[in-house]
Amino acid sequence: MTPPVIVWFRDDLRLADHPALSAAAASGAPVLAVYVRDETLEKPPGAASLWWLHHSLEKLSGALSEICGTLVLRHGNTAQILREFAGETKALAIFWNRSHEPAERRREAEVAAERAEIGVDVSRHSTDLLYEPGSVRTKTGGQYSVFTPFYRACMAGPPPAEPLTAPERLRIPETLPRSDRLADWQLLPVRPDWAGGLRDAWVPGEAGARQALDNFLDDAVRHYREGRDIPGKQFTSRLSPHLHFGELSSRQVWHVTKFRIDRSNGGPVAVNGEAFLRELVWREFSCHLLSRTPSLPSAPLKPEFADFPWSKNYNEKLKAWHTGQTGYPIVDAGMRELWATGWMHNRVRMVTASFLIKHLLIPWQEGEKWFWDTLVDADLANNSASWQWVAGCGADAAPFFRIFNPIMQGEKFDGDGAYVRKWVPEVAALPDKYLHKPWEAPDDLLTDACRHYPPPIVDHKTAREKALDAFKSLKKD
Repeated sequence: MTPPVIVWFRDDLRLADHPALSAAAASGAPVLAVYVRDETLEKPPGAASLWWLHHSLEKLSGALSEICGTLVLRHGNTAQILREFAGETKALAIFWNRSHEPAERRREAEVAAERAEIGVDVSRHSTDLLYEPGSVRTKTGGQYSVFTPFYRACMAGPPPAEPLTAPERLRIPETLPRSDRLADWQLLPVRPDWAGGLRDAWVPGEAGARQALDNFLDDAVRHYREGRDIPGKQFTSRLSPHLHFGELSSRQVWHVTKFRIDRSNGGPVAVNGEAFLRELVWREFSCHLLSRTPSLPSAPLKPEFADFPWSKNYNEKLKAWHTGQTGYPIVDAGMRELWATGWMHNRVRMVTASFLIKHLLIPWQEGEKWFWDTLVDADLANNSASWQWVAGCGADAAPFFRIFNPIMQGEKFDGDGAYVRKWVPEVAALPDKYLHKPWEAPDDLLTDACRHYPPPIVDHKTAREKALDAFKSLKKD
């Protein structure tokens, strides 16, 4: 019996451009794919992410079976499970793609440290990024803390590696080991099953990811540069959950987009496609930042913000923000979209985050925690870096005194009210003039539903002044 090799899957749930899987297939040995649900995680996935994970693993298992592979599911401590699995199957080696997340790197080190004890080799391959963390350096050899120079350095260097094709066939082990049943992991909500909106909005899995990319590049990308700020239109890629779970690699997105740009001969696809690639590099920047700053999800990068005078006893206001009951329609629309679909338009993410931090003076960590639980694209690097950016305490952050006016943001980016009317039906009957400030509407324009919509939980002008005073006190300290 020929001993197998193990491919350890994590946030790379695809067959194409999977360096570890390709290398394992090229070894000539039988291949066993394994996914470990680690029960010792300090920051386990949120409920929306677990829903996506179930369906992505289901699709990966099916894709592997088409090339004669099999996906083995195990749960427990990752290092212990892989050690036991390697001994049980008499595996020759464990293959994996490196992660940029600090906790995952620690797990990799634990597995590698035990290789002599368990008698296997380890084979580590490139991360799911355009460039390896730490590889993009300043002229003095340091790492970038500001995005624009990072982006320019990326553009001036060699292009990302070409993506690998999926193995056509895997060699089957003579004996298949025991696997957990995916259903037994109970990743899907049951009582209640709140995931109807997620099912309507998304198609998890590698095939769904490729289709989403094609759909975007066939049409929406032509309007991306300006249209990406309009939440009532479908001009964003909506690729973020597919990238987070590794159903597409950044390299695949980059090269397919560049191909479309080159073929367009300088038309709308070229201009807007380049703007889209810039956002892909922003995602990259956040990942590089997390790789060298493990405290990013919990502690401000600017240490002076550790003593920021946040509000006390904010539970009721936090609940209003969670449930989309702040009285500001653009904020409430975003929070309701998030709850229903596991996603929120990026412009509205900035508005809702700014409102929590600067209007309500609630710590940004509370917002990060809520997004982590409710987003299907809850990526550790991007979620953390984006919250710190809005709060003014991160790398290359927007200054704290940049306080979004939720009324003006709604009027500017949702001028026709399509977004607010969809998610805040209580105010849908109001004319555009009052849609983003319903408290100013004359009584004769108010429907019964509108009368039940809450008044603003804070006054914008007053809240802005309080936020600026809080910031000034911090600077004095």
